[in-house]
Amino acid sequence: MAQAKRGSKPASKRQLRVGEELRHILAEILTRGILHDPTVAGASITISEVKVSPDMRSATVYVTTLGGVNEAPVIAGLNRASGVIQAELGRELTMKFTPRLAFRRDESFDYGMHIDSLIRKTRGTDGEI
Repeated sequence: MAQAKRGSKPASKRQLRVGEELRHILAEILTRGILHDPTVAGASITISEVKVSPDMRSATVYVTTLGGVNEAPVIAGLNRASGVIQAELGRELTMKFTPRLAFRRDESFDYGMHIDSLIRKTRGTDGEI
């Protein structure tokens, strides 16, 4: 249950709002095809969440790839290209500072599948408890 604790304090409304705005802009940036890294360019990437620091100067972007294929190389490629992505983000963002981006693997899908398998085990094969 390591993924359950992504931050010690609950995020403020502003952090949540900015994180959601960043998520939308980043998803649009990734669909443009401006990244030339072959591991990133051909990957189907889902941005599930963006956590912004309280001072809005850094953001952790939680991503996963379709089917978990080549996840580690894709995340490494995104981190290598974070400067280019941040520059594009700065052009579209109306904030004083553009947050520094760090891409991380989203483990919440794995945790959800684990919980689902536990529920299925307790129900048996026919779905009855």
